[in-house]
Amino acid sequence: MSASSEYRERNALIGHGAVVWTRTAGTGPQRVLPDGCTDLIWSEAGPGADGELLVAGPDTRAHLAPGAPGTRAVGLRFAPGTGPAVLGVPAHELRDLRVPLSALWPGPEVRRLAERIAAGQTAADRLLEEAARGRLRTAEPPDPVLAAIVAGVSRGTGVAGIAAAVGLGERQLHRRSLAAFGYGPKTLGRVLRLNRALDLARTGLPFAEVAATAGYADQAHLARDVRALAGVPLGRLLRGSGG
Repeated sequence: MSASSEYRERNALIGHGAVVWTRTAGTGPQRVLPDGCTDLIWSEAGPGADGELLVAGPDTRAHLAPGAPGTRAVGLRFAPGTGPAVLGVPAHELRDLRVPLSALWPGPEVRRLAERIAAGQTAADRLLEEAARGRLRTAEPPDPVLAAIVAGVSRGTGVAGIAAAVGLGERQLHRRSLAAFGYGPKTLGRVLRLNRALDLARTGLPFAEVAATAGYADQAHLARDVRALAGVPLGRLLRGSGG
């Protein structure tokens, strides 16, 4: 993310670990890091007068989001594993993609939502939450193993150990992970570990301690993973470079 951009977030009223965020673009592209999540986004930079509603799938690498300085976007970010219930498609179908919401939801429904956001009578974040809440009311209950998978990979448990803990074969575990998170448990673990490391590094902790605390073999391992997933070295990432 560029240094001059503005970003705010809060816990979403719909619960389920969702977060509402607002971003005003600065100069240059905004670097969006993989986090295991899917996002429902309204951007005023869309081609139409009402802006654009789109979905950001779970990323396996950093995504550079374009946007003219001052352009505003509002998003509803779903915690790992919860997006498919709202969006209506398995997460792996959206991996590393940005797609129009109209490709997933009925066109008239999407147009009405965009028009209501553009009218400005109700805040965009509230309208996105309202739309998601309506979908969740009729969605299937969440897969009960998802929380255990997230907890397992966050602890650094291997695939075999997680599969045994949730009572699945490794292939079954992989299929359920693809549908829920967009990728298998190993990749999910790498992505969540990256985000833990960044949270630690932003506190000023030395990189060697960050590596040890977040679960990397050593500082070199941390450096390789950050460059592979974020596209830039850790120091540059912390300085907020967007490009």
